[in-house]
Amino acid sequence: MEIFEEYFSNYNKLINGQNSRAVGSDYADLLKANEEVIEFFLVSKYLFPKTRYQFDTATYDPYNAYFPPSLITTGDEAFMINKITLYTQKIHQGVNDFIDPALPYSMFDNASNFVALQVKSGDIIFNTTTMMYAVITGVTVHQLYLDTINVFENTDEGYVIYRSSSYTEFEKVTEGKIYSLNSSNLTKPTITYPAYTMTEASVNVYPDTISGYGAVQATYFRYPKDPKWTYISLTGGEPSFDQSQPDYQDFELPLEDEYKLAMKILQYCGISIRETQVTQFAIAKEQQPQ
Repeated sequence: MEIFEEYFSNYNKLINGQNSRAVGSDYADLLKANEEVIEFFLVSKYLFPKTRYQFDTATYDPYNAYFPPSLITTGDEAFMINKITLYTQKIHQGVNDFIDPALPYSMFDNASNFVALQVKSGDIIFNTTTMMYAVITGVTVHQLYLDTINVFENTDEGYVIYRSSSYTEFEKVTEGKIYSLNSSNLTKPTITYPAYTMTEASVNVYPDTISGYGAVQATYFRYPKDPKWTYISLTGGEPSFDQSQPDYQDFELPLEDEYKLAMKILQYCGISIRETQVTQFAIAKEQQPQ
């Protein structure tokens, strides 16, 4: 984490250096190299909608609030959100009514005419039951071909289709500002110019007609995955390393930073066992010119 956070502080220094013409170009372009490192952690994920109980229908319905990226919802925590996108054109929603085991890359809805609805290859379909999604690669009257296997595995799973080319970016505003914006018809957020506020537990989007899975996508820098050293047995009293295990996870660092990792490990190890010489040696190695 210490090394990971250095990438962003170094990026700021390199931007300032570029503005003062202290950063080189071509093969000496350190800013480009730093950008490529941090962009490895840049991901785009659809946000999971929040729901609340409706007494008149006795159902839990989505409203204009979404869960922030997390291990439970998107599979990773957000270090910093870069932007949030709204897909503005909902083409259709319905229910999957047939499963063909021989065609796991497809879905069927005999009640819908996808050709007449002008569903196209490249549009995005979301399973609103399982929260899985896929890109549509082919269209027939009642069947869609998908780029992802087994998005629909059971009948009676709901779905919604959005046009992938119709989107706009949210403007981030403060909690105080959103109230003043909503108080006037001239400044109120619209589908064309949407806005959002952010809290620890919620991403609230405006206008409040925006709701449901598939409408909102976040692009953010995720935290590195926790390294996990795996072994399958004990040999002579020592664990036997096995990187072929499915839960194996290496450090997510570029090769050129392996020496930094080694130095940091030595540093912290020296501190924890109170070996000042080890710590001093690690600090001295870090300060040596590369």
